[in-house]
Amino acid sequence: MDLRKIKSELNCIKRTKFGISIPELRKFARKIAKDNYKEFIENNDFSTFELKLLHAFVLGYAKDDIRTLIKYFEKFIPMVDDWGVNDSLCQSFKVAREYPEIFLDFILKYKDSCKEFESRIVSVCLLSHYLNNEYIDKTIKILDELNTDDYYSQMGVAWAFATIMGKYPQKCLKYLKSKECHLDKRTYNKSLQKIRESLKVSKNIKEMTKTLTK
Repeated sequence: MDLRKIKSELNCIKRTKFGISIPELRKFARKIAKDNYKEFIENNDFSTFELKLLHAFVLGYAKDDIRTLIKYFEKFIPMVDDWGVNDSLCQSFKVAREYPEIFLDFILKYKDSCKEFESRIVSVCLLSHYLNNEYIDKTIKILDELNTDDYYSQMGVAWAFATIMGKYPQKCLKYLKSKECHLDKRTYNKSLQKIRESLKVSKNIKEMTKTLTK
């Protein structure tokens, strides 16, 4: 399916006042992924927000060798300049769970990046695919070391720790109380805010976080 046809079909999709809905974009992405996904991926001009989102979803649904998919993931990263595209790309890329070591090696290339969305890509990929018994300690360590100079990189780490608190509350509390926590004050406080706003964190744990300060 060539890009002109894709743009034409996008224009025909029923829109809300906010644009094309996410479910409709996902439905269209599945169709492209089953067709010739590479034709779209290699020729997308990213001229609209919807085309960027569509690109993220297609990469998530495409079936191919993991290293081929990672290559396309990497080429897309410089185009990511919005938190919605960023998070859709990371959360949709579920093939990472089938090849956790390969994908982790890849995203660690961006661990020391000072670019806002490269840093957020690491944190959102971690919270999306690596919150399990095997990787939780490594995940916390990586999050602790990420750049959080910018708002969306801060919020990515904060969201990750709120998610960790929901799944591993004692481990997360121990980290936040310890000298091993190197989060800057803004990111630390954003993490506490996200934890207290989370529906997946118990009231008891939320109360315990009220004693934490930095």
